[in-house]
This record gives sequence, structure tokens and C-alpha cells, in this order.
Amino acid sequence: MIAASPSIEMWITFGIIAFGMVLYALDRIAMEITSLAIIVALLLTFQIFPVLDPQTGESLSTVRSLVAGFADPALIAILSLLVMGQALVVSGALDEPMRRLVGPATNSPKLILFSVLGIVLLFSGFLNNTPIVAIFIPILNSLAGKMSMNPSRVMIPLSYAAILGGNLTLIGSSANLLVAGSYSRITGESLGFFSIFVPGLILGIAGFLYLVFLAPRLLSDRATMASQFTGGAKQFLIQLEITATSALNGLTATSGLFPELTDMTIRCIRRGDEMLLPPFDDLSLQPGDMLVAAATRAHLTDMMLRSPELLSGAWMKGGVGGGHDEQDTSPLPSGESMMAEVMIAPASRLQGRSLEQVGFRSLTNCIVLGLQRRSRMIRTHTAQLVLEPGDVLLLLGRRDDIHALRGNRDLLLLEWSASDFPAEQKSAYAIFIFAMTIALSAFGILPITVAALGGALAMIVTNCLNIRQAFRAIDQKVVMIIAAAIAMGHAMSITGGASYIADSVLNMLGDASPLVFLSSFFLLVALLTNVLSNNATAVLFTPIAISIAHRIGIEPEIFVIALIFAAKCSFATPFGYQTNLLVMAPGHYRFIDFVKAGTPLVFILWIVFTGIAAWYYGL
Repeated sequence: MIAASPSIEMWITFGIIAFGMVLYALDRIAMEITSLAIIVALLLTFQIFPVLDPQTGESLSTVRSLVAGFADPALIAILSLLVMGQALVVSGALDEPMRRLVGPATNSPKLILFSVLGIVLLFSGFLNNTPIVAIFIPILNSLAGKMSMNPSRVMIPLSYAAILGGNLTLIGSSANLLVAGSYSRITGESLGFFSIFVPGLILGIAGFLYLVFLAPRLLSDRATMASQFTGGAKQFLIQLEITATSALNGLTATSGLFPELTDMTIRCIRRGDEMLLPPFDDLSLQPGDMLVAAATRAHLTDMMLRSPELLSGAWMKGGVGGGHDEQDTSPLPSGESMMAEVMIAPASRLQGRSLEQVGFRSLTNCIVLGLQRRSRMIRTHTAQLVLEPGDVLLLLGRRDDIHALRGNRDLLLLEWSASDFPAEQKSAYAIFIFAMTIALSAFGILPITVAALGGALAMIVTNCLNIRQAFRAIDQKVVMIIAAAIAMGHAMSITGGASYIADSVLNMLGDASPLVFLSSFFLLVALLTNVLSNNATAVLFTPIAISIAHRIGIEPEIFVIALIFAAKCSFATPFGYQTNLLVMAPGHYRFIDFVKAGTPLVFILWIVFTGIAAWYYGL
């Protein structure tokens, strides 16, 4: 770190950074453009006003040094972890374990919240928290509905728990890796995988108790998007054939319902020529039974992964194949399939004809998994159901075949409905690869960058996700913001800006104890991270943290760890952290909801960390 008196280069750097932070906060211009503008402005500034090393006379403000963020090891590790996290989601590796973990708590609202938030907090210590929150939004929403809880009381705590979980390990969030990378570049020292675990765990417990017992009381009941528009999750009519080897064979109804089939609504059971209607008193399912049921797309996907034989009945035989052609009933290759929704067009030639008459699979090379019709209750044999304009069909097909439906004038492809079907039997590979990556990094066998990059490659090679899905997992905003933040941090360091700010803080606090300096620094960063990017805040304040620590004579690692925790106190605004934005729509939140629930948590963590520092670091 170069200590210097105020210079024109330093003030220009401050001006560029301040202007960039304002643009980030206003969010009127795309963050990628703002980030690129910051980098270009710094490059032009140091072309006109180069910063030279006072001893060697060499330039410290080279183009290479200012764009080094694009090849920063921390950025490579972050992107690799994003790819691995996406592989876990695409392969369905997280779905069943999380359902099993949440399952025992479904009899009590408090236990639901306690269980879900605890699981999210734990998993977020090792995984990118965005997919974790994305997975749990529908789970928590469904559980809240069953327990008559308003989702608005639990969605913000879900996001906050994921943020708190990032404090457990070095890979818990991108901010952790960025700070660790900057710390290593400046001091030559490195943070261990579990360097932040003990204080992070204490902060996590304090925040967890607040989220379970206080946060729901501060949040108001709000009408959810689902209740406003649909009144619930969209369901498709499906048909299940019971065979001798079926997982449903022998199930017996209790009190008119099948306890094992609570995720779907049984409309009727066809047994030979007889149609059985609910309630089903003391009825046991037997081979040959055909169930007509309604289920959500998520439950249908899960069913296909666990028991594909259930959907091998009329929908896939005469119902969609138009006959008994073996080619029509062959399964689609795993990892190459997509699910999508199509609507029967108003002037479609398919209207007035059944799926059996149309020969839908021969026509489109896609399998019909389910049908949605809002007008009335359907209990008809689905293969013989006459199609009507406005009917929505849920399809499974190869990517090329799904895309080809855009040119089909009889069907309207609902573009936003398309999603990749999870690669069957790849979840075990994904879990093993991720566990090995964590182990190699945690035990110091490989640097996190090498381990994560190798893990990402292994996920692609084993087809846990394809190359297109891997590139889609890489967020361009993350790349540009991190590159700009590293450039700003480097500029502050070489111009003496970090030293200048550190000296100003020292002058303000005078002869205060190291604990007061650390606590004040934590609060300053915690407040700023709610209006700035948490990654940008983390990188910008790393050289400042190190400089202050050197000035007051304590280990820089203590200030760096404080920075890691403070930079993730992004609770008081919806744009403070990505997961806050993720839960905003499902919870139907307003800006004030984050202020009400997040501000107390910021101050609670500040007070708790001050106590931790006094005890754990002996300040």
C-alpha cells in the first residue's frame, strides 16, 4: 500500500468510484454498462496521469493491472461454483434430500420455518445461495399454504437465511472469495476454508433466532401473485396406469384419500368399464387401474424422475402415439429433453379431435404429459378427450422438436414455459463431484480455484449439465461488477486513496481502542452494502481494512473477516442482495418490508459481532 498525500489521480479515482456507486444504486443503467464505463474511465485516467513506483519508476497503473479482474482467480472460482450449483439444480440432486429434510416439520408452522431456514442456512455455506433460494421458494410456498401461513411472512426470512449461511465457509458467497483474493494479493497471506466458521456460526445463530421468532411478526400479510391471478399453482390433468411393478400398486385409501398422493388431486379411477369417483372408501389400487389426476408441473417432473413407469399408459401409447408403434413409445434420451407448454390455437385443425385421433407424437415427436383446461372439471378418459381452443398441453420432447413447434400454426408455443428436463440418474454424479470439490479445497489439497474449475469440467463431462446450461449459469452482471470492483480497488491502492481514507477514520476516532475501530468499520460497511453492490463494497474496502489494521497495530485478518461479514449485511433493501430480489415477487413485498425486517437484523449482527470480536479476538 502506497501512503501518499492527496493527489489529482486520487481525487479523480474517488470521483469515478463515487459516480459509479451512484449509478449502481439508482439502477437506471444496466450494471454491466456501468461496470464497463468505470473500467474505461480508470484506463483513460491513468493513461493521462500514470502512477509510478517511487523506487523503480515503473508504472503501477498499467492496462494489464486494471483489467486483471477478468482473469482473477477469485472470479474464476465464483463462476465455476455457479456452474456446479446449476448442475446440482439441473440434475435434481437437491430436490429429494431437501424434501426429506423438510418433511418431518410439516405439522407445525414454527417447525416448518425452523426446519427450512436451518437447512437453507447450512446449505448456503457450501453452495451458491441463489439456486438454494430458488428451490425452496415453491417448497416453502406450498408448506405455507397447507399450514394457512401467508408466504409474505416467510419469504424474506428465506432470503436472509441464505445470506447468513454464506458466513460459514470461504466459498459461502462470492464476496468471501473476492475479499480473500484481494487480501492475498495485498499481504501475501491467505484465509483458510474455515477461517470464518466460528464467528460466522455465532452470527448465523443470532440471525436465525431473529428470523424464526421476530422477523415474521414485523412483516405484514400481503396478497401473493398466485392468489391474485390464479388462486393457486397451475395444475395439469394427467393419467397414471397402475401396473404390477408400479410404486402405487396396493395403495389403500384412508378416510376417502390416498395419503401417499397428497401432491395431486385424484379426479377418478377407471377400473375396466367402471368409473370410481371420490371419496374412495377402503379402496386399494390394483394392476389395470387408470388414475385421472391433477398435478402441478413440478410434481409431475418429480414423478417422472422417480417413477417413469406411471406415465407409460394411455398418454404415451394410443393417447399420443396414435397407435401401438413401438417407435412412438420409446423413451427420450435423458439430458437432451425439454418440457414446454403449448396452447391449442383458436383456428387449430386439432380442435374437435382427441389425442388418440390426432396421433400427437407422430405429428410433433413430443410426448403429452398433461393437459390443462380451466372451463370445467374433467373426468373423461384422457386419450379420448376432445381438444378445444385454449387447452394447454404440457409436452416433453427433444430441444429441436420443441423449438420446431414455433412454426406449427395449430399450436402456440408458450416461450417462457420451456425448461430443460432434469438429466435422469445424474444426481449421484453431481453430488459426488461437488463433495470431492469441497473436500479437496477444505483440506488444502488443491486451491479453491483449481478444485472448482475441475469440478465444473467434471459436471459437464459427466452430462450433469450441458455446455449451453453451463454458460447460462454464468451471470454477466457478476463478471462485470467483479472486474470493475477489482479495478477500483487497485486504483484506490496505487493512488493512496485507501491510505487516505484509513487515516481519515483514524483521525475521527482518535485514541479509541482497536475494538471501537473494528466495530465502527463493521457498521460503516454494513450500512453502505445496502445501497451498493455487496461484491463492490467488499473489494473496495479490503485495502482500507488492511490499512486501518496496520495503523492501529492488529492483525489485518481480523479486519478482513469483519469486512466479509459486514459486506453481507444486505438486508435493508431489496437490491442489496440478489436473493432479496428473488423473493420479492413470491412474497409480494414492497421496499418498506425490507427496511422493516432488515434494519433490525443489521444492528443485531453489528452488536453481536462486536461482542464476538471482544471475546474471540481478545480485543
